[in-house]
Amino acid sequence: MVGSRMFRLGLAAMLAAGLVRPSTVPPDPAPAGFVEAYPATAAALGAAGPPYTHWAAQGRQFLAFDPRGDGRAVEVLGDLATADRIAVLVPGVGTRLADFDRGLGGVPRRAPARQARDLRAALQTADPHARVAVLAWLGYDAPDGLVTAATPAAARRGAEQLSHHLRTLAGRLPASRITLVGHSYGALVVGLAAMDAPPQVTDVVTLGGVGVGAEHADSFGPVRVWTAEAPDDWIRRLPRLRLPELGHGIRPADAAFGARPLPAASTGHDGYLLPGGPTLAAVAEVVLGGAIGTGQVRPDVTVTPGAAR
Repeated sequence: MVGSRMFRLGLAAMLAAGLVRPSTVPPDPAPAGFVEAYPATAAALGAAGPPYTHWAAQGRQFLAFDPRGDGRAVEVLGDLATADRIAVLVPGVGTRLADFDRGLGGVPRRAPARQARDLRAALQTADPHARVAVLAWLGYDAPDGLVTAATPAAARRGAEQLSHHLRTLAGRLPASRITLVGHSYGALVVGLAAMDAPPQVTDVVTLGGVGVGAEHADSFGPVRVWTAEAPDDWIRRLPRLRLPELGHGIRPADAAFGARPLPAASTGHDGYLLPGGPTLAAVAEVVLGGAIGTGQVRPDVTVTPGAAR
């Protein structure tokens, strides 16, 4: 008990210290676009040198690519132009363009591109005929570490970029269902974006989420909020703290928040989307519009283009 209290006090002091650090975040680039962006991003990949030249040669499709600073990228898996189900994966703290394929710290399961591929494979297994696209969305400058991640500043900037992109997707694919999947600090990004999202956004999924910018799932109106938190995820030890510009409040996995629970194995903070695991299969069901455990589409989440939120 004493150790836990000291951890919380020490962490709170570290977080507070981060508030006085000057911001070095570069200006946000233009929001990600639609499939017409593929030729321009392919050219940018080719001009950026290794490993990005290889990505272009592989024919990979990107809606956005910017190698400056920590870098940004939004990769598409599947045929976005005809998709009626879209999953948008947003990573968390420390993720940079250099980690997009290799994974943070060189750990492959942390790589946004790999997670997107694994989710795409799980979706195809669940429904081979579904018209689904998965976006690995590193469209924001993620915090570099624990101290900078204590504030919502980076999440607000990311949510603004994501909101622009969601409106583009909704405008081009008005009959689509969009599921936002945020890991760790990425949960805060998707939560803030979902507060003012078009009606095509029907679900928010948090995986080891620090918070979502709200104190209860009801704040999201008709959007279903799902959450998975592994029993051995260190995120459970973070203090429940929410002050102006400090902390993120209640974790979405807290029972008091009221989110719909997803199964999670003991895989730590970074194993939610591992192939063969229960969380990956459950997320795929959510994206396909199912009620978890049944595989059946829920009529109460059918999208009506132009419907009010």
